[in-house]
Amino acid sequence: MPSPGKPARSSAVISSRENRWLKEFRVALRGGLPTESGAVGVEGVRLTEEALGSGCRIEAVLFSETGRRHHARLAPYLDREEIAFPILNTTDRLFEGIADTEHPQGVAALVEPKKFSFDDIVRPAISGASPLLIVLAGLQDPGNVGTILRTAAAFGATAAITSASGQSGTTSPFSPKALRASAGAALHLPILPGPSLAILLAQLSSSNIRTLASSLRDSADQPALAPWEINWCEPVALLVGNEGLGLPEEIERSADTRIRIPMATGVESLNVAAAAAVLFYEAARQRNVLSTT
Repeated sequence: MPSPGKPARSSAVISSRENRWLKEFRVALRGGLPTESGAVGVEGVRLTEEALGSGCRIEAVLFSETGRRHHARLAPYLDREEIAFPILNTTDRLFEGIADTEHPQGVAALVEPKKFSFDDIVRPAISGASPLLIVLAGLQDPGNVGTILRTAAAFGATAAITSASGQSGTTSPFSPKALRASAGAALHLPILPGPSLAILLAQLSSSNIRTLASSLRDSADQPALAPWEINWCEPVALLVGNEGLGLPEEIERSADTRIRIPMATGVESLNVAAAAAVLFYEAARQRNVLSTT
């Protein structure tokens, strides 16, 4: 038995696919679902490193036989006296059976994302910056979800909210594919699984946060503004909708402002992740958060 305060390490190689730890990793990685304890799976040396440095609770780290070569890179996190999670080993064959990627690197972790309340995400950042929120409404593609979160984090977003749009919920930002697309940003950026869009708009309004509905449409009574016509330095929430349908018309009308990216003639629209990048770049430019180093 490990002594108090020491990590519960496992030096034996797990050789049965029925091992409880492998079942947990299989659910989280190949199944793409949270475990019973609420942990999600990350796979690959880079994502595992992001998870270990995120401040989230780590449930376990798993290496395959060939994956052990990555231990040196992760040693600053794994070789500390205070860690209290098991470091597990299994065979390459069994690791391939639980992995979500075609050519696994042989490193994975179970991590419990941090939980946030609405009040947490609408308060000003530690730096004093006003809230800059991204609201994902009914996005189905985990690649888009992850890319938008990565872009938003890179351009200074302070938090994200996932919400349903009509009958379409938003794909979990903690699914394996979304986590890979976010390059781990989903483990660092505060994320709130939100209520319905109508309720969320009311909550944001009562918190004095201006809501911007990304739109492909124009309206005579509510013309869409260009990105540079918005004051991104004030508390702002940008709403982006489903890949094919966008935001519901009633949500666009209920938002404070419609926002639209001017484009060359003949181009109908941008991919939702590309559009979010354009909009958040303008936000970062106004907020002076872009680094030139």
